[in-house]
Amino acid sequence: MAAASYPFGAASVSESPERDDALAGAVSRAVEVTGAHAGSVFLVSSDGRSLVLTAAAGTPPSLLGGWRRIPVNSHIPVAEAFRSGRMVHLTDADETMRRFPQLAVALPYAFGSASVPVRAGKDSFGAMAVVWTAGRERAGLSKTQRRLLRSAADRLGATLAELRARRALGEGDARTVPVVVPVLSAPVARVGLFDWNLDTGALTADDELCAIFGMAPREFDGRAATLAARIDPADLAGFRSAARTAVEEGYVLAHCLRVRDAGAAHRVVELWGRVPESPDDPRASSHLVGAVLDSGAGMAAVAAIERLSDGFFALSPDGQVTYANHSLEQLLRVRHDELIGRRLWDALPWLADPAYEDRYRAAMVSQQPVSFLVRRPPDEWLVFSLHPGAQGMTGWAAPVRQPVPAETGPGAPLAAEDSPVSPSPLPARPRLGALYRVLQLGSALTEAVTVHEVCDAVAEQLLPAFGGQKLAISVVEEQGLHLLARRGYPEGSLTWFEGRPLHARLPVTDALTSGAPLFVESRQKLLDTYPGLPADGAAAWAFLPLIASDRPVGACILGFDDAHRFPDEERGVLTALGGLIAQALERARLYDAEFALARGLQTALLPQRLPALPDIRVTGRYLPGTRGMDIGGDWYDVIPTGEEVALIVGDVEGHNVAAAATMGQLRSAVRAFVTAGHEPSDVIASTNRLLLDLDPELLASCCYVRFHPGSGIARMVRAGHCPPLLRRPDGRTEVLDFPGGPLLGVEATSDYPEAELRLRPGAVLALYTDGLIERRDADIGSDIDRLRASLADTSGDSLEDLADTLLREARRSPDREDDIALLLTQYAPSCVPQ
Repeated sequence: MAAASYPFGAASVSESPERDDALAGAVSRAVEVTGAHAGSVFLVSSDGRSLVLTAAAGTPPSLLGGWRRIPVNSHIPVAEAFRSGRMVHLTDADETMRRFPQLAVALPYAFGSASVPVRAGKDSFGAMAVVWTAGRERAGLSKTQRRLLRSAADRLGATLAELRARRALGEGDARTVPVVVPVLSAPVARVGLFDWNLDTGALTADDELCAIFGMAPREFDGRAATLAARIDPADLAGFRSAARTAVEEGYVLAHCLRVRDAGAAHRVVELWGRVPESPDDPRASSHLVGAVLDSGAGMAAVAAIERLSDGFFALSPDGQVTYANHSLEQLLRVRHDELIGRRLWDALPWLADPAYEDRYRAAMVSQQPVSFLVRRPPDEWLVFSLHPGAQGMTGWAAPVRQPVPAETGPGAPLAAEDSPVSPSPLPARPRLGALYRVLQLGSALTEAVTVHEVCDAVAEQLLPAFGGQKLAISVVEEQGLHLLARRGYPEGSLTWFEGRPLHARLPVTDALTSGAPLFVESRQKLLDTYPGLPADGAAAWAFLPLIASDRPVGACILGFDDAHRFPDEERGVLTALGGLIAQALERARLYDAEFALARGLQTALLPQRLPALPDIRVTGRYLPGTRGMDIGGDWYDVIPTGEEVALIVGDVEGHNVAAAATMGQLRSAVRAFVTAGHEPSDVIASTNRLLLDLDPELLASCCYVRFHPGSGIARMVRAGHCPPLLRRPDGRTEVLDFPGGPLLGVEATSDYPEAELRLRPGAVLALYTDGLIERRDADIGSDIDRLRASLADTSGDSLEDLADTLLREARRSPDREDDIALLLTQYAPSCVPQ
C-alpha cells in the first residue's frame, strides 16, 4: 500500500467548507454515474488506524451505526480498497459471501457494492463506496460505470490533495459529523413567488409561478389580470376578498384556489402572502408579496389515505416517522405526537426487538420491499409492509385475521402471498455492525498465537471500532494486577494499579472482582466514585473484566480523550468482546509458557558455547521459526580432534519434538564417530545407518567438514544439504557445489563422496541450513546466490558481525516457518585461542 496521507489533523482550521463541498459533489456524482441508491466516502483518521465516515448519500449515517469507523486492516471491502489501491467490485450477495463471509453474515441482505480508493498519486486519503439493489436485472457495474466511479474518486483525491497543500483540508477524527447528501428526486411540490401592486395591478412573478399557472415566463405580461384569468371564476370573488383582507390585516394564510392549466383541468393551489412593513414607504401598504404553493396530488393523496381503515405511514431515510394516518394511530394505540419525529421501535416498547429494526434495515440496504409480522401485546398480530425509495420509505400495517403459529418469532417474514405467516421463526439479529465487530475480533484472535499477538489484535480492532484513543491490558499474577500491554498511554501513566491486589478499591479491580464491565462516561463521574484517583490522561473509560473458565484472567481498559456516551448496544458488544479477549489471552499465556519450555529444551540440545581453537575463529547462530510453537531439528557443532577440527551443520526434517529429539541423537552420534577417528565419508555413512535404525520415517541433511589448520586443507562431505560458501581473502565468494550423497535416512548402503579444498589465510567458510535462504516463489539456486552476494558484500574483520549481518533479514521476518542454523569459520593461522 502506498504511504498514507492522513487528512484529518493536517490543517490549521477546524472546519473546511471546501472539503465538505468536494465530498458532497463526489458522493453525489458516484451515485449518479453508477445508478446506485446509496454512496459513502471514508477518509483515513489522523492516527492512520481507521477509516471514518465523512460523507453519505442515500443511506443516513444513523443507519450505518457501527460502520462509521472501520479499522484499516479489517476484512471489509472499503478497507480492502484503501489498502490495496484497487476497486473491490461485488456484484451480488453471493459474491459478497464468497469473498467477505463475515460481512455477509453481519449484513445478510440482497445488495451489490463497489469500493474504490481515494488517492492522489502515491497518497491515499480513504475510499469511496456505492451500493445498489442486486437482482436478476442487474449483474454489477458495467465497465463504463466502473471507470466513471474511479474517475469520481480520483477527482476527489486530487481536490483533497490540493486542499491539503493550501492547509485548507480541515481537521477531523472519529467524532467528525459526516456530510449528508440527499439523493435527488422529482419534486413533490412547487412554490412560485410574486410581488403584486394592488393599486396598479402590476405583478412580478418568478418562473415557477408562471409554470404553476400554465404559461411560459416570456408569455406573461406582468399583469395580475392575466393570471386571474387562469383562476376558476367561482373562486375569483373570494380571491379578491382575500387580497383586500391582506391590505387591512397585513397577511393572508393558505387561501385555496382552483387554477386551470392549458388543458382546462383544475388544480388546487394555496396562496400565502403578506403586506411588507416599511414605515418609510407609504406605497408598501398597497403591495402584497407572497407565494403560491402547488402540492400537486399531495393533498388529495393525503385525504384519500386518511379515509382508509388500514394504517399507512412514511419514514425518513433514518427511520423517523414523517407521516401517519389516523387509522395507524388507532391500530398502534398511540397518539400522533408520540409517533411523528420518532422511530417506531423507539416510540413503541413492543417494537423494540432488534428483529423489527433489522427488517427496516433490510429494506433500506437492499432497496427491496419487505413484509413481516409484529406481535402487539397481549396477543394480537399485525402485518407490516415496507416499501423503500431514495427519499425514505412508505409503510402499511393491518391486523392479521388468520391464526398465527405459537412458535412464530418477532419479525418473521411472510412465507408467500397467500399466507400471512412464516412456518418457522426468525431469530432476532443484533443491530448493524455489532455482529461484525464480534466476528472480526474473533477472527483476529483466532489467528493470534502469542500474548503479544493477542494484544496487538485487540488494539488494532477495539480502538478504531469504538473511537477510543487509549488501551491497556493487564493480567492477574499472584493475586495482583500487572500491566501487560498499552497503546496511547504515556510511559508511567498507569502505575496507579500496577501490582495492586484484587481487593483494592479501584475501577479496574471492581470490574474484575464483580465480573461486570464498568463504563465511566466522564472524568467527573470517575472522581465522584473514586476520589483522589490519579488522572491517566483519559476522559472516559470502559473497564472490561477478562474472565475465562469462571476465573479472572485480567482486565482491558479502553480510554477516550473526551467524554463518551456508551449506548446499550455498545455496552453489550464490549461485554461480549471481553469474553473473547479473555479466552484468547488465557490460551496465549499457556502457549507462551509451553513455547518457552520447548525452546529451552531445544537450546539445551545445541552447544552452549563453541571451543576456542588455535589458528581458526568460529561462531555459530541458531534462530527458531517465528510461526507456531513446534521446535525444529537444525543444529551445528564444532568438534576438536587432535590437530584437526570437525565442523558440521545438519537439519532433521519436521518441526516437532520428534525432530528435535532425533537431532540430539544425531549430534551425539556424530561426535562419537568423529572422536573415534572415522574418516569424513565414514562419519556420514555411519550416521545415515543410525538414523534408519532410530526412525525410518525421518530424513535429515548435513554438511560435514574436517579441517586441518596446519595445512589449510578441508575435506568435505554433503548428504543432501545446501553447498557451503567460501569467501576468499580478496573478497571473491563462490559456491562450493561439489558432488554429494543423498539425504540421511533414504538407503542404508548410500555412498557419500569426499571433496578436498585448500583454504588460504583469511578465508571464511559458511555452513548453513535452508531456512536461511529459502523464499516463497523463488528457486534454490537464486536463493543460494543471494546469500553468496550478501557474504561477498559484507566487510569487516569481526566474524560475529558477519554472522549477525547474514541473519539480519531473517530476524526481521515475522512469518518465517523454518528454523536456521549458521556456522562460520575463518582461517587465521596467527590467531591465539581466546
